[in-house]
Amino acid sequence: MPKVRRSKRAPPEGWELIEPTLEELEQKMREAETEPHEGKRKVEALWPIFKIHHQKSRYIYDLFYRRKAISRELYEYCLRENIADKNLIAKWKKQGYQNLCCLRCIQTRDTNFGTNCICRVPKGKLEEGRIVECIHCGCRGCSG
Repeated sequence: MPKVRRSKRAPPEGWELIEPTLEELEQKMREAETEPHEGKRKVEALWPIFKIHHQKSRYIYDLFYRRKAISRELYEYCLRENIADKNLIAKWKKQGYQNLCCLRCIQTRDTNFGTNCICRVPKGKLEEGRIVECIHCGCRGCSG
């Protein structure tokens, strides 16, 4: 099984603890990329990739900020090597964006009316019984 892509620099201490999980997520990413997409809409083919990308970034975020299980050096190494998405993590640290699924859902240029994605609307403000599904990443509601 190929390793998680890294630069020539040696990883900091603690890498061996998170490497198996990252390799597993990388393997899932490869499977999602090669999965056949016949019968799916164009955007639906990308949804598993967005989901795995979110999982990988959330894993690193939780280890550093919530559980305090990895060092700052290892956390910064993961961001520098693009193992986790530093822009998405930066949004998670802000009030109201703790559950954000992807950055495309808050970009107003990707919507018809210059607003956020439908998955950012709180469930209490939507019609009862309406199933919400984000066109960008397949999220069913990531508002706080």
